[in-house]
Amino acid sequence: MPNFGYSVFGLDPARTAKGSGRDLRISPKHAREICHSIKGKMLYEAKEFLEAVIDMRQMVPYKRHNKLRAHHKGLHKWHSGGYPVKAARAILKVLDNVEATATYKGMDADSLRIIHAAAQRGRIIKRAMPRAFGRSSAKYRNLTHVEIVVEEERISVE
Repeated sequence: MPNFGYSVFGLDPARTAKGSGRDLRISPKHAREICHSIKGKMLYEAKEFLEAVIDMRQMVPYKRHNKLRAHHKGLHKWHSGGYPVKAARAILKVLDNVEATATYKGMDADSLRIIHAAAQRGRIIKRAMPRAFGRSSAKYRNLTHVEIVVEEERISVE
C-alpha cells in the first residue's frame, strides 16, 4: 500500500482538516478546473456549486484547458467552460469526507473554508482494445489524485 503525502505543509492540526481521493477515475483536467473554482470558498458554498454543476445549472470555467472550447454566455468573468459532472460527483464525495473529518475533530461545519484544493495526475491504466484482422489499439484510463484542506475560520467578537 503506497504512503501518500500532501502537497501542503505547515498546517495547524487543531484548526485544519485534510481529505484526499486517490486513484479516482476522473479526468485530471476537469479535476484541476473544479479545484481551481472551489479554492477559497466556504465549504457549504463549494458543495452548492458542485451540486449545481451536477444538475447542469452552473458551469465550471475552464481557464487552462480551454483549447477548442466554445464560448458560453452564462459564465462570469470568463468565456469558456463546461459541465464536468463525473468529476464534480467525485470531488463532492471528497468534500463530504473532509467535512466528516472536521466535525470529528470538533470544528464547526459552517465556518470551514477551503484553503487548499489540488488535483494531480495519477497512474495510467493501460489496456488493449481488439480491432479487426487480429490487431489491437491501446486504451488508456487516466487516474487522478485530489486533495482538499479546510480551515476553521475564527470569528472575532469586538
